Amino acid sequence: MRQIVLDTETTGLEFRLGDRVIEIGCVEIIGRKLTGNRFHRYINPEREIEAGAMAVHGISNEFLADKPKFREIVSDFLDFIRGAELVIHNAAFDVGFLNHELSLVGLPPLEEVCSGVVDTLRLAKELHPGRRNSLDALCERYAVDNSGRTLHGALLDAELLAEVYLGMTRGQESLIVDMEATVAMAETVTLSGERPSLIVVAASAEELADHECVLQEIARESKGKCLWLEGSELAA
Repeated sequence: MRQIVLDTETTGLEFRLGDRVIEIGCVEIIGRKLTGNRFHRYINPEREIEAGAMAVHGISNEFLADKPKFREIVSDFLDFIRGAELVIHNAAFDVGFLNHELSLVGLPPLEEVCSGVVDTLRLAKELHPGRRNSLDALCERYAVDNSGRTLHGALLDAELLAEVYLGMTRGQESLIVDMEATVAMAETVTLSGERPSLIVVAASAEELADHECVLQEIARESKGKCLWLEGSELAA
């Protein structure tokens, strides 16, 4: 399976009030391994960044002034994620913003481009109910080094989330490995079309006599209720 771990940064918290995407970061996972293939773009949002958002990601209006507009990078972005399963922390936020951006340029939503979306925040809440499940908290829980994360950044956060996601779903990897090993083992077994003939060893007269003595002793001890003798009589 091809998966794309994705994160965005924005001008604010609400696209319905005009906030826009200013950074997209993606990393690729194939067969539960990071391939090193990435997509990263800064985007001119054509509006001012809110002070609260700037304090989170540190991206300034001046920095974005000469960056491409979303409509100029959307084709490359869609080509990178097309057909993949998206892995996103608090997916509703990023998907909402990206679908809004796509609608502004007359393109269909992500759901029609990708095979599905995994929300790692929802997954973390199921695995760790009642605990903090922010990206930083999950990095600590799964021993992912986030010491370089002084500010939020789409590409950095996507890279950290990829490591966290692989840690959170490691049991699935074990199951896949076990299934592959079972299939491989089954493929190495060859069955012959014919069974080997059985070797029949008949009891000697002396062995039969000893057997009869044992049965008679059992009959005496059980007051005539020896099942083996009854079976022999019925067979006779």
